[in-house]
Amino acid sequence: MINFQSKLICGILNVTPDSFSDGGLYYRKEDALKRADEIVLQGAGWIDVGGQSTRPYSNPISPEEEAERVIGVIHDIKKKYPSIIVSIDTYYPQVAQKSIEVGVDVINDITGLRNDEMIEVVLRYRKPIVIMHMKGTPKDMQIDPHYDNVVLEIKNFFLERISVLKKHNFDDIILDPGIGFGKKLEHNIEIMKNMKVFKEIGYPLMFGPSRKSFIGMITGETEPKKRTSGTVAACLFCYPYVDIFRVHDVYEIKQAMDVFSYLLK
Repeated sequence: MINFQSKLICGILNVTPDSFSDGGLYYRKEDALKRADEIVLQGAGWIDVGGQSTRPYSNPISPEEEAERVIGVIHDIKKKYPSIIVSIDTYYPQVAQKSIEVGVDVINDITGLRNDEMIEVVLRYRKPIVIMHMKGTPKDMQIDPHYDNVVLEIKNFFLERISVLKKHNFDDIILDPGIGFGKKLEHNIEIMKNMKVFKEIGYPLMFGPSRKSFIGMITGETEPKKRTSGTVAACLFCYPYVDIFRVHDVYEIKQAMDVFSYLLK
C-alpha cells in the first residue's frame, strides 16, 4: 500500500519513438535511464514507464515489442532507486507480469481493467492498480466522443471496476479520470471542475493533464512542449483533490506545488 499522506509527482518516461510530446527522446535505454535520473533529481517520487504511444489515432504495437522496450529500463531504475515508486503504463497482462517480475510497484492500465487477464495479474501479484477511464481505444477515442453526463459516466465506470476487485478482497486502487482519453475540451473541463466527485469515491486520484491538447485548445499553443504553464495551471486548480500528478515537466510542477502548498498553510 502506497502512503498518500503527501502529494506525489509522477514523472512520465516514454520509452517510445512516437509519443505525442517527447517521442524518440528516451527511446534508447541509455537515454531513458538518464531521464530517470533527471526525474528523481527534479523531485518526483514516482516514475511511470511506458513503451507504447497511446496518443490519439495511434496504432498498437505487440506486447513483445512493448516488453522489449521497457523491461530492462524498469529493472535498472529499481536497482538504482529502490525507494522510488515505478509503474508500468500498459494494458497488456503479459507486459504487466514481466514488469512485476523485475520490480515494478504499480500497474497503470489506461483501459481500466477491461481485460480479464489483467485482472488475474492484479489479483495474483496484489500490486496497486491505476484504473483509468478511456472511451474507446487510442486509435478511435477522439472520433467525436459523446457523453450524456461525463462525470456520472466516469464515476459509474469506477464504481463498477472497484466492485469487481473488492469481490476478491482487493482494494489497493488508484483512480484516473483520463484527461484527453476519449474526451472533448468541454468534457475535460467538466472533469477538472468536478474532481471532488471522484475523490469522494474514497480512493487516491491520479491526474494527467500534462501538455495535452485541451491546453492548446484554450491557449492556441500547438507545440506540446510549450504547454508547461497550462499544465501547471491545471494541476494547481485540481490540487485539493489529487494525490498523484502525472507530468512531463517535473521541475516546474514541483516548484509550483511547493509554493502553492506553502501559501495554503
